[in-house]
Amino acid sequence: MNVLSKTTETQAAHATIGQILLQRDLIGENDLAKALSFQSSLGGRLGAILIRIGSVSEDNVLEALSFQLGLDLIQGEALPQDPSTYVEVMRASGIEPEWWIDQGALVWALDASSIACICRDPLSPSLQEAVSAAFQEKSIVWRLIRNRDLDMMIDLVRRELADDGRDVTGDVALLRELAEEAPVVELVSNALAQAVNEGASDIHVEPREHEFDIRYRIDGVLQNRLTLPRSRFDAVASRIKLISGLDIAERRLPQDGRIGLRISGKDLDVRVSCLPGVWGESIVMRLLLKEHKHFTLAKLGMAADQLESFVKLANEPYGIILVTGPTGSGKSTTLKATLEEIKDGKRKIITVEDPVEYNIPGVTQVQTKADIGYTFARALRSILRQDPDTIMIGEIRDAETAQIAVQASLTGHMVFSTLHTNDALTAFTRLIDMNVEPFLVSSTVRAVIAQRLVRQLCPHCRVPHEPAHGIIEKCKELQRVFPQLMSTPPQWFTHKGCRQCQHTGYRGRLGIYEMAVVSEELADMVVHQKPIHDMVAVARKTGYRDLLEDGLIKAWHGDTSVEEVLRVAGQMGVDGD
Repeated sequence: MNVLSKTTETQAAHATIGQILLQRDLIGENDLAKALSFQSSLGGRLGAILIRIGSVSEDNVLEALSFQLGLDLIQGEALPQDPSTYVEVMRASGIEPEWWIDQGALVWALDASSIACICRDPLSPSLQEAVSAAFQEKSIVWRLIRNRDLDMMIDLVRRELADDGRDVTGDVALLRELAEEAPVVELVSNALAQAVNEGASDIHVEPREHEFDIRYRIDGVLQNRLTLPRSRFDAVASRIKLISGLDIAERRLPQDGRIGLRISGKDLDVRVSCLPGVWGESIVMRLLLKEHKHFTLAKLGMAADQLESFVKLANEPYGIILVTGPTGSGKSTTLKATLEEIKDGKRKIITVEDPVEYNIPGVTQVQTKADIGYTFARALRSILRQDPDTIMIGEIRDAETAQIAVQASLTGHMVFSTLHTNDALTAFTRLIDMNVEPFLVSSTVRAVIAQRLVRQLCPHCRVPHEPAHGIIEKCKELQRVFPQLMSTPPQWFTHKGCRQCQHTGYRGRLGIYEMAVVSEELADMVVHQKPIHDMVAVARKTGYRDLLEDGLIKAWHGDTSVEEVLRVAGQMGVDGD
């Protein structure tokens, strides 16, 4: 008995896959019309076409198919992990195992009277007929599965059957051929779609000796999503390099490229970096949505006192405001939100960036091109001839850029930029190290903000949890200094994990900040190059608090966990007993 045949007999009573996806607002009318046009001219399943043209993710199509056909969706970890389990049933079917592999199908015994089957196309009449004929005395249970999970298991079965051990790494023609194979194309497309759906900022493809991993950076933390045999890595790497305009034959030198894609109905700019390693090239894909996101400073995580001071300073006619922190700490987002805040149609705002990550309507944005000598410094010299009121420099990387930024500030421009330092007050030392005179630093820099990103607790599964005694005592001290920010009783929570947050306990991120406003006293200390700890004492008079303290205030309000704050900001000055 074929379970699927009963399902398909009642299929007419259900909506089509296109209608289901429309009803769920997963695709638009234009997406469906485009896919139907492709289907009428080229054939194929509508769901597969929608995935290939980037209108929807494979997960969304599979969920719709599960609803439409009444078939269960099986996860990769729920499959039998021993490849011999499949090989034994394949051989018992009377059909050569290679036929099953060619069909992209696997079968295994559920019990003495039933066989489970997974494949790329469970609606294929020829496959249904062959499976039914091969197991006439048994019940066939069809299940849906993601292609990447199916491919991984098929690879294991293929290796179990025979490992031909062919080396493709030196054959460029073969690499190109493998990169165009449907399973490889779908694997890369599905990895990108899943990453977009989960809100990942980066995809890491990392080879090891016998396997390779595909990991997503979600909310700043890497999470493993897929582990595949090393034999598939060269094809996957070639596919990524091919669509990003890189040389697939070059594996000894680093390469950088980019891809413009439409994934899950969203336009995406993907920056690709390849770095040669011991076991192959480490590939990182940075995902940047092209759609305009309206950022506001109030939504980034700044406390009320910091927000008030920062907005006031940002609207000053001249000076320098620096945002510091490591890569990925949200500096560019803060600067974009700042420009959105001060943009009033009366100022000429120009930015110079590498790369331009966010498009800001009403702002002139300049992309540097170091390979042709169009550096930050050279771009800045040209920008000053454009009569700007406000300038945003993506990063102060060298002495020349620092000098031009200072000169721009002295000639009546407001300058925003980023700097790589661990905390706010070290920025002054960093500029002085770039050969900017201390008196120029003190007279131009109005404020420095250091920031990090902490994960927000998932509202669906967070659980109450009182922190250690040392944390509570530290927060009592903070409450005495910042009573207006901690006027409500504490709401201590910790993470648990649920389906809504991919079982991490966290969903989304917010910033923690330390802001040093340059007062006359602090400016004098900068000129005389006083030690950082002396500067901290002076900065505290104007509301300064360090990253750890700002993070603990947010944990007090239940926005994040103490563990997350300590992970990001460290625990100096906290007695953790």
